[in-house]
Amino acid sequence: MTMEERIRAFYAAFNACAIDAALAAMTADVDWPNGWQGGRIAGREAVRDYWLRQWEAIDGRVEPVEITRSEDGRWTVLVHQVVRSPDGTLLADEHVRHVYAFRDELVERMDIEAVQQAQA
Repeated sequence: MTMEERIRAFYAAFNACAIDAALAAMTADVDWPNGWQGGRIAGREAVRDYWLRQWEAIDGRVEPVEITRSEDGRWTVLVHQVVRSPDGTLLADEHVRHVYAFRDELVERMDIEAVQQAQA
């Protein structure tokens, strides 16, 4: 499986709430952003707890649009992110960048970067 295929499978697992499959793609000591509330989370079990709380409060879906590898070995994924409240109210519909560092083909760290919106 190529790294791009691994990344796409990771997003598919997240969107399906297949938590064990998504967590299996991470190192045990993964460094993960708390994009929902701010700050960072350390370790798979902390990410599990975070996602479970998040999925109870919001319905987020992230679809990869473009996947690129940088010279430093990190992978950048431009995603289309749609977030809804439990009652279906649209909370966000935007593009963001997820930047990944890998160790032994597992996610070691992820960062979120805003995408500049074009001015009208």
